Amino acid sequence: MSDHPESTLENDSSPVPASMGNEKVQADRELLREAQASGKTLGAYVRLSGPGWLQSAITLGGGSLAGSLFLGVLGGTSLLWLQLMAITMGVIMLSAISYVTLSTGRRPFEAINREINPALGWGWIIATAMANIIWCMPQFSLCYDALDKNLADLSGTGGGLGDGLGPKIAVTVVLFLAAGFVVLLNTRQGRAAKLFDVVLKSLVGMVVICFFGVVILLAAKGQLDFAAILAGFIPDFSQWNQPAGDMAAAVAGMSEPRQAFWTDQLVSTQRSVMIAAAATAVGINMTFLLPYSMLARGWDKPFRGLARFDLSTGMAIPYVLVTSCVVIAAAASMHNKIDASLASDDLATMQKSPYYASVEPILLSRIDSELTESEAESMPVDEKLQLAAELDENEKRVALSLVKRDAFQLSTTLQPLLGAKLANLVFGLGVFGMGFSTIVILMLINGYAFREMAGQPDGTTPFVIGCLVAGLSGASWFYVWDSEAKFWLAIFASSFGAMLLPIAYVTFFLMMNSKRILGDEKPTGGRMIVWNVLMLFAVIGAIAAAVSAIHGKANDPKAFPVIMGLLVVYGIAIVVGFTAKRGQTA
Repeated sequence: MSDHPESTLENDSSPVPASMGNEKVQADRELLREAQASGKTLGAYVRLSGPGWLQSAITLGGGSLAGSLFLGVLGGTSLLWLQLMAITMGVIMLSAISYVTLSTGRRPFEAINREINPALGWGWIIATAMANIIWCMPQFSLCYDALDKNLADLSGTGGGLGDGLGPKIAVTVVLFLAAGFVVLLNTRQGRAAKLFDVVLKSLVGMVVICFFGVVILLAAKGQLDFAAILAGFIPDFSQWNQPAGDMAAAVAGMSEPRQAFWTDQLVSTQRSVMIAAAATAVGINMTFLLPYSMLARGWDKPFRGLARFDLSTGMAIPYVLVTSCVVIAAAASMHNKIDASLASDDLATMQKSPYYASVEPILLSRIDSELTESEAESMPVDEKLQLAAELDENEKRVALSLVKRDAFQLSTTLQPLLGAKLANLVFGLGVFGMGFSTIVILMLINGYAFREMAGQPDGTTPFVIGCLVAGLSGASWFYVWDSEAKFWLAIFASSFGAMLLPIAYVTFFLMMNSKRILGDEKPTGGRMIVWNVLMLFAVIGAIAAAVSAIHGKANDPKAFPVIMGLLVVYGIAIVVGFTAKRGQTA
């Protein structure tokens, strides 16, 4: 995506933020000038990178880990293309918003409201705040799950914290206070803030390195099909309507009624996971974080090339590498796999499987599917369970692939490298670090969003209120979100994020095409065509994901009317906003 050349720095007349008086920022500008003048920018870009790595910190969190693991469980390596495409769309739109922000030096919320449509600006920032508030809940849940299933139950014998309300409240209070303390440290900076940052990044980095290690170990043992892995990066949109990976072959060999039942179950779950995995690549709150983090660093027009480099190397490449390794590791250990107990046709033996409790309702649904309504109601449960035990092993494999695994069960992906006990510990620490660091970042973003909404870019009170709103919402997880598979909450929250993302993408598309905002910096000719083609690709993808997420709620009598009502009200607000803006310029 080429744009106006940035090497002619002596003609730079872009607005300079107040923070540019800072000596560190001036030194960075001078380093960049010298590098661009000599044509050797790589070293300077590596040294000055930052916001992209900040995006990576929130992208490589519990949501992306959960999405990648479930992609591997459901589709093996055949779904590797999804996250590659999602991060590509995200980088395109983040590049657009960074181009606009660095070219003008204006805060995006103010620019959107003044120059395009206040309904879009407010929709963007409210959606950002909603995403922060909602996404914070499963992060608390992830942390508790890691403590309960992994760190407090290293033997895997069920001796964790338990499901009582007392432990949940106690852990939640500690997490909330700790996150608030870290937020306070981040606002003041200093050595303590850096120490917390290093510790959390080390925990996340540890589990990331282990997933790399698993893939290397599997490759060394000759257990990876590299042809299948490479084929998995080729988009296959038929997977939206058909089972993916080995599940497709497993279902194809069944009788027509059974094939129809399992295809419906697989495709429904597969869609939810695909939407969630795509949504966690770039969430709407990340589109808010990027421009403001760049402005806070004092970046402006000469930094546009650095911004694209930063997004590519600091965010996109690490994301693709890490998520791909997680998918491959999960596929190798859990895709189309079944334990001997669950595969047995003896009910007593089958019930000894660690997955039996989760598989039982799925198998009972399968038995009910071949019974009339009256037969299903009258048949004793024990008789149904016996029929379930006698089902073909292939059906049980498919049923197991639909199970929403918890953090302890997912830690088995690291066992080939670390063994059972150490894998449990490392996975638990990594998940806890991901969840806790994401809580902190979401609270911070919400604080900045509340500042903008209050019209006080440097205000302390709205910042504190925003942080508390996100944190207290997250702390309510055990009442609002609690379920058997708490790890699955990351998937549900990501689906909600997919519904909100088009607001940001459409807004950025309009900003890149706005002469009022960009003035002479607006790309023209071939450059504008390239930008628009790429952005339309991202916008269409985001809208398709949002429509699919909304369609998935169509059978929910409570959620669907609310969603449709909000869409209608917001659509009217956008029309009114454009009408008013047209009247002002007439």
